[in-house]
Amino acid sequence: MLTAGIVGLPNVGKSTLFKAITNSQVLIENYPFATIKPNVGSVPVNDERFKNLLKIFNPQKIVPTILEMHDIAGLVRGASKGEGLGNEFLGNIRTVDAICEVIRCFDDANVSHVEGEINPINDFETIELELIFADQEVISKRKEKVRKKAEITRDKKVIAEVALLERINEKLNQEIAIRDQGLSDDDLETIKSYNFLTAKPLIIIANIGENDLETKTNKYVEILKTYMNKKKIEVIVVCAKTECELSELEPEEKAEMFKELNISNSGINQIVVATYQLLNLATFFTVGPKEVHAWTFIKGMKAPQCAGIIHTDFMKGFIRAEVYNYQDLISFDSEKNVKDQGKLRVEGKNYIFQDGDICHFRFNV
Repeated sequence: MLTAGIVGLPNVGKSTLFKAITNSQVLIENYPFATIKPNVGSVPVNDERFKNLLKIFNPQKIVPTILEMHDIAGLVRGASKGEGLGNEFLGNIRTVDAICEVIRCFDDANVSHVEGEINPINDFETIELELIFADQEVISKRKEKVRKKAEITRDKKVIAEVALLERINEKLNQEIAIRDQGLSDDDLETIKSYNFLTAKPLIIIANIGENDLETKTNKYVEILKTYMNKKKIEVIVVCAKTECELSELEPEEKAEMFKELNISNSGINQIVVATYQLLNLATFFTVGPKEVHAWTFIKGMKAPQCAGIIHTDFMKGFIRAEVYNYQDLISFDSEKNVKDQGKLRVEGKNYIFQDGDICHFRFNV
């Protein structure tokens, strides 16, 4: 299951956004650390393809793609040294696949700001620096252990790992996050077990006020976008308060409000899609009258690997995959018509799965 952590300074709208995404009741108060333990909610990914498959197959059971969101306690300056709920915050971030960082981009005299002023760049750099400090602490604790192993074993891989850690730490000293250090795929695989915080994929969520809904921008958003563009980090603009209110409406009422507010796509959908793209993910489907199931896979995975997502036996005993694309099903109305039109293909072990593939795996264990 894909997991993402909603993080940020206190009182920037994290819990409000979490409630909107998961439609869950969480404590929302105007004081730091209202969220003391990470709230966790699972939200089905809003995929029109999945909805259409349900209409076609009318299955007894449905399993949509799930995004698990963690609302993590607010971070403050000095968190890496244990300030606020620092250690707990940093530990909770380590468990997620991606980070959705909420930055306050609205003025409201009734909602206090922990730093005393609205400054999106300063807010981002405060959190970034704390994550860098936390990564350096991990390196400090583990480097000597790895170095001793290198001295004893003289293993070339371990020696290279020590050198890599020193190189990474040097860049961290320059306040360069690991995601910005241009590491190779081999380097990233070497440090995977360290679970570095600044190596995690990052999306920035600019939380605006209701007054800026029509333009979806303001001076804070423009400053933030300019800054993040240089770092090649995507910025998604949402009004967490409005999204939260919309999440409580029935589908018909929500559609009407979207029209009134001139919103073509909810901020929640944008966040989910951006998270999938950030992690290089896609979806394939298994279908039938018993069950329609959406499965998440990493782009570039071959047929046996995708079979293994369903069950390890499918991968071990993989024979072939009978595959057609979702769009062909929509064009020809039924699976039978897809077969009759010759659009169902038999693929072997080297077939690279595509987003929207519908498949039946054949295996023998």
